[in-house]
Amino acid sequence: MHELLVNTPRFSVERRAYARKGAEPLIRDVIVHPGAVVILPFLADDRIVMVRQYRHSVERELLELPAGTIEPNEPPIETARRELIEETGYEAGSIQPLAEFFTSPGILTERMHAFVARDLTHVGQALEHDEQIVVEPMGLEEARRRLLAGELRDAKTMAVLGLYLLQAKY
Repeated sequence: MHELLVNTPRFSVERRAYARKGAEPLIRDVIVHPGAVVILPFLADDRIVMVRQYRHSVERELLELPAGTIEPNEPPIETARRELIEETGYEAGSIQPLAEFFTSPGILTERMHAFVARDLTHVGQALEHDEQIVVEPMGLEEARRRLLAGELRDAKTMAVLGLYLLQAKY
């Protein structure tokens, strides 16, 4: 059973019943999300491009890697290309998959696709009408220091940056 509780342009909420052997069905409310991308973009001088934006849901400004929601029938790599330009103003000459992960699998179906982008060319931001994003390039070591100091609070940024740093070191 899937009962639609809420439907919005970005996600829906369903009440789902899961069969269990010898027990009553397990009922869960699940946020159904189309998936998203996060990009780790590198400038020619090996600085990474981060973005600073106010997140209304947590009522604070966060420093994050660029990211965005996958549109219907859009391959994740194309979402990554589009979102990189929209949020940072950089177009990637090269973009490679890094990882896939679930952002909050206890309540949410969102699958995050992570990419590394290189060979960037500045083409100008193409922000959506409700976005106010400041581009903030920084050295990888500075990003590492901020990650370890607890200054980066966005989970997708923490996961992708941490994964990349682990792979680069070993």
